[in-house]
Amino acid sequence: MNTLAWVLVGLALYWLAVLALDSKGLLPSYVGTQGPILTIHTQRGKQLLDRLAAPKRLWRAWGNFGLGIALVVMVGTFLLLVLQAIAVVRNPPPATAATQPRNVLVIPGVNQFLPLSVAPEILFGLLVGLVVHEGGHGLMCRVEDIEIKSMGLAALAFLPVGAFVEPDEDNRRDADRGSQSRMFAAGVTNNFAVTLVAFLLLFGPVVGSIGVASGAAVGGVMPGSAAESADIAPGDRIVAVGDAPIETNDDLDAALARIDDRTVEVTLAGGDTRTLDRSLLVTDFHPDSPFASVLSVESEDPTTIASINGTEVRTEDDLRRALADRTVARLTTAAGESATGAVGALSIVQADGPSDDAGMPADETVVITEIDGARIVNASDLSTTLDRYEPGQRVPVEAYVNGSAERYEVTLGEGGDGGAIVGIGLARGTSGVTTNSFGVQLYDAEQYLSLLGGEFGSLGGGISDPIVSFLSGVFGVLLLPFASVSLGAIGVTNNFAGFVAWNSGFFVAEGGALSALGSTGLFLLANVLFWTGWINLNLGFFNCIPAFPLDGGHILRMSAEAVVSRLPTDQGRQLTTMVTTTVGLVMLVSLLVMVFGPQLLV
Repeated sequence: MNTLAWVLVGLALYWLAVLALDSKGLLPSYVGTQGPILTIHTQRGKQLLDRLAAPKRLWRAWGNFGLGIALVVMVGTFLLLVLQAIAVVRNPPPATAATQPRNVLVIPGVNQFLPLSVAPEILFGLLVGLVVHEGGHGLMCRVEDIEIKSMGLAALAFLPVGAFVEPDEDNRRDADRGSQSRMFAAGVTNNFAVTLVAFLLLFGPVVGSIGVASGAAVGGVMPGSAAESADIAPGDRIVAVGDAPIETNDDLDAALARIDDRTVEVTLAGGDTRTLDRSLLVTDFHPDSPFASVLSVESEDPTTIASINGTEVRTEDDLRRALADRTVARLTTAAGESATGAVGALSIVQADGPSDDAGMPADETVVITEIDGARIVNASDLSTTLDRYEPGQRVPVEAYVNGSAERYEVTLGEGGDGGAIVGIGLARGTSGVTTNSFGVQLYDAEQYLSLLGGEFGSLGGGISDPIVSFLSGVFGVLLLPFASVSLGAIGVTNNFAGFVAWNSGFFVAEGGALSALGSTGLFLLANVLFWTGWINLNLGFFNCIPAFPLDGGHILRMSAEAVVSRLPTDQGRQLTTMVTTTVGLVMLVSLLVMVFGPQLLV
């Protein structure tokens, strides 16, 4: 059974126990039940709220400010969810890990993006969010002279899933719409305020005191690779290759490119050495590759290329030398399977582009093997060769179409960057096949530290406005727990849930005012601020959804009543109900489509 199944079984047993205790009258009077949720009620704290509510003019100004923010977020959330749902229906995206229903739940260990190692920080952030949210409701109740019936905590088993302030409903209905709206908006306003404080501290002194450790950070190891065979694991840091020191990830790539030996010795940060017998592991391939029939990247049975036309190949340099003078080659795998095909840059001819105009079949896959006499072994060769030409030049291009060599005279077009193009969609690697003779996926610790420090905007060229830069930084931090999916377009390959056990060795406490806390204390503080800000921002957005029983639904009703009261109709209540019900149903359908659409519509 997987983790989710065990959680569901545990919740079912817990709920049966609660039902049994409730049926026998054994639950205390201050404990109530709402489905599987236990609510613990108390009257304590009301006097404290009365004292805090004394500067009523100040709190009403804060409430009006928060109400304005809540209305803007409500409209934006509604439009975003509806437009996203329409996009899913019109063009269903492929199902990914981020769209799995289990990953909608913010439960460490169940949600695959939230590791159990940061469960304490997540629970702390949730507790802070619930306290400030419901405390805001309670405080604004007293500011607006709305009586509080009870306050308390809601729990699912031993997990706090909510807090609540229960206003006296008769007294609340007697208050004017402005008072009620400020009261409902107070919770999300406080969540956004906590988010602001947490991220200001995180982006400033905390991340400013953290640096990147030297060496090449191993974020992942490819199954069946030389690195796996040498017992290199995620979290390791390579500090030397042979006698060459390694300070950064780029140093590792450069060192391996200089070494033609098939056996490489590397030194890890702890001083251990590993000897790697390099082999050409296939990491990806295009389904239209001429060699696709004998290739696999499945973790249980990954393909290793053993030879080209009978010549053994174990490194990228071996492969290039074996293919330098051949446009057609026989590839043999370590399992003994062989396939013969054209060797070059696998391309899809774009309709109405330069290659199509020259006679290449539009929307068909071809293998370009030569441009103006220059041998094209892979996609990088094609890009490098085109850099030598200008748009408008006419060049001969050799391409294999359906296994036969053809020559075309192509008049080069102009790309978006002003460079010369041949009008194709280019697959990576050699004939659409990418390989790796080392077998590690490097973890870009510097990029993650930049994102965690609020520098998301700088990845796109920099943002000068400090407010826009801060907001873009917050957006980037929101995406970090599932960065491999959401930020894959900018080269992010690992998820970042904080400084957890396996990645903490890639960072050090250095250079800032808080570095005296040491790595353990500084990383813990960073994790707490990261998750407190992340959860409070999501709580604020979630509660702004204009649907009952969320705060946004109550604010929508107040707003609808205010508008309808000015209309010449005696059916104001029915019209208000129609508006709120319609908006709520649209939101519910949009959420369901976003969560389940990729699985049901593809």
